Amino acid sequence: MGGRRESEQVAAYSFRLYVTGRTPRSHAAESNLRRLCHTLTDGDCEVEVIDTVEYPERAAGDHIMATPTVIRLAPSPQLRVIGDLSDLGRAAAYLGFPDSPPLPER
Repeated sequence: MGGRRESEQVAAYSFRLYVTGRTPRSHAAESNLRRLCHTLTDGDCEVEVIDTVEYPERAAGDHIMATPTVIRLAPSPQLRVIGDLSDLGRAAAYLGFPDSPPLPER
């Protein structure tokens, strides 16, 4: 039987972060995403980091055209943000974190 056991908890937020190598920009993106998760969800968050150099097939499967790219997998809908997330307020709003400031209308 597959699936999760009842005792396993599923994080409220799930992200996949695509990076290219261990560059300063890649490190900044991961650090900023983990900071947002810790601060805004009390740690109820999963982050999977995928290096496109090591796993190009994963990047191709998710149609990654630039790095760093964050994909919010849960909750739905799926969202994508490209960049190192250095503007934490804007990144939080684009990724749909709770209590993030609303984005201005375009």
